[in-house]
Amino acid sequence: MSEQRRPDDVLAMGRLGVDIYPHQMGSLEDVTSFGKFLGGSAANVSVAAARYGHATALVSRVGDDPFGRYLLRELARLGVDPREVRVDPRYPTPVTFCEIFPPDDFPLYFYREPKAPDLQIESSDLDLDAVRDARIFWFTLTGLSEEPSRATHHTALEARARKQHTVFDLDYRPMFWADPAEATAQAAFGLEHSTVAVGNREECEVAVGEVEPDRAADALLERGIELAIVKQGPKGVLAKTRDERVEVAPHFVDVVNGLGSGDAFGGALCHGLLEGWGLERIFRFANVAGALVATRLECSTAMPDAAEVEAILAKGA
Repeated sequence: MSEQRRPDDVLAMGRLGVDIYPHQMGSLEDVTSFGKFLGGSAANVSVAAARYGHATALVSRVGDDPFGRYLLRELARLGVDPREVRVDPRYPTPVTFCEIFPPDDFPLYFYREPKAPDLQIESSDLDLDAVRDARIFWFTLTGLSEEPSRATHHTALEARARKQHTVFDLDYRPMFWADPAEATAQAAFGLEHSTVAVGNREECEVAVGEVEPDRAADALLERGIELAIVKQGPKGVLAKTRDERVEVAPHFVDVVNGLGSGDAFGGALCHGLLEGWGLERIFRFANVAGALVATRLECSTAMPDAAEVEAILAKGA
């Protein structure tokens, strides 16, 4: 690593693309106008962490096209260092559409063919010193779904050597996997190289074969995870270490678009870990951050700052 650059607070690795979100609710065939936003789970988590003032960078790729140039510019505008985002000369920047049926139905339509640049990252793209030195390294199961991204993630995780705050987002998207058993096998590798794992009940089932929250958390801990986090939607979140169990109720809101809530939760989790908070404070904060984004149409540009979250917590949320 260059002596002139201090280590990143958060270095995330994974999906980056353009979200095209409708301005009207209902079926896309009836929608008449859309908004364009930076998207992709790892990218959104990066933006969320940057909103709390943390030095944040992203490892990914975009296409050599106007959408790719937009994403590079938007990352920088939103406070995320784009130095590790390469431009792929072969494949177009992916675009994702969604439909909005509040409160809990938001179908996604991924346009990532023939291949998505963010799954073409190669080991030569990596600054392994940055991977090792980052205070938090965040990666997703999606990044393990396809070569060469899979091998590149393996290289990064082996270099990281299970350093504290290596966070595995169990982000399982069935359309990215030919066989769920392959996802389970790659999840096992990710868990062997992580200290924190976060996912919803369905993602935990893919990763460790358990859907009941306590059993899922225990199964994650048995694989060497130090902090297991099981998101339960309207039932809140369960977090476990070997010595502590915390269950935090959700912060209820009127949902507009729930798609960014998990990424907002992830960025807030990073913030709490970096601040050294206790588990209950982390997840009360993260629940409110996720709920706030669910009240807004977009994801990346909807991420709250700390003052906004703290103001709600001060009211007794």
